[in-house]
Amino acid sequence: MKFRNFKMVDYVVYGRGCFEQLDEILAPHRKEGAPMVFLLDHFFANDNAFKARIPLRGNDILVDADVTHEPKTTYVDKIADDLKAKFGTVSGVIGIGGGSAMDLAKAVSLMMTNPGKAHDYQGWDLVKNPGVYKVGIPTLSGTGAEVSRTTVLTGPTKKLGMNSDFTPFDQIVLDPELIKNAPVNQRFYTGMDCYIHCIESLQGTYINAFSRSYGEKALELCQEVFLNKKQWDEESDEQLMMASYAGGMSIAYSQVGVAHAVSYGLSYLLGTKHGIGNCIVFNHLEEFYPEGVKEFHQMVKQNGIDIPVGITKGLTDEQFNTMIDVSLGMAPLWENALGKDWKEQMTRERLRALYERL
Repeated sequence: MKFRNFKMVDYVVYGRGCFEQLDEILAPHRKEGAPMVFLLDHFFANDNAFKARIPLRGNDILVDADVTHEPKTTYVDKIADDLKAKFGTVSGVIGIGGGSAMDLAKAVSLMMTNPGKAHDYQGWDLVKNPGVYKVGIPTLSGTGAEVSRTTVLTGPTKKLGMNSDFTPFDQIVLDPELIKNAPVNQRFYTGMDCYIHCIESLQGTYINAFSRSYGEKALELCQEVFLNKKQWDEESDEQLMMASYAGGMSIAYSQVGVAHAVSYGLSYLLGTKHGIGNCIVFNHLEEFYPEGVKEFHQMVKQNGIDIPVGITKGLTDEQFNTMIDVSLGMAPLWENALGKDWKEQMTRERLRALYERL
């Protein structure tokens, strides 16, 4: 048996207030004439106080990254092409924000050094060259994007990441202070992304002791934050940030499952954001994850969250088929969830019926 030689993030700094060390962290990686590029989640577009804390030097660039929808490959190409045209190269790319902002940073970093277009690299181990130096700084916790070897990208024909050993960040900055002002609903949806992929990983066919050790801890932290606490506090920020990190690590040697595979189709067709898409799908997955869905329903009720329903009502056969095609393209997810004979179990008809319930 051949074991995968897993690439991890090179450097991790954690602690309340560690964002203030960013200037010091970046300094050794600066190259003369080549700027650092900060891709800032558009959530902070009008937050001049936060922008003032970003250590811009020389010809550094601060971009208000449009992550209204998950990053499109065309958006990645535009940013990378503009940077190459203006500077030739850059010293690094820093993604500050939720999972989409961090995924955008990873993708732009890779497209600074790899030929062609971003959609050429949607898949597993297609990236051939290391990207430029890249840093991830989460201001939402749950996606695990800060530690994963993929990016979530929507291309012309599919929603699929650049899954490669060159994708993980060189540095991540985990400052719980940065997630304290996240909107309640968004914080829940993103936290549930972590909870759901822990359930999928722990109950999947790929599970092993490495993944289980991280997944169980992440699950425990999510339960503490969203089920056992009466109100949100500073400790909640710290716990959720570490749940996201551990949850991301848990799928290093395992995989996610049904909710993620189905939500990819929603996102591709309808533009549904990843976190809320997972919640919409998981809400209906009792047949696959009965205990997890039961607990999820408790969390939804306890936190006063409304999960959208009826979002696929009125879709055409062609639109359903598009979602089904995208979803069934996620073979490793389905195999992890259902085993090697997943194609016999998850027929197009069964998946269509599932989509119709959402």
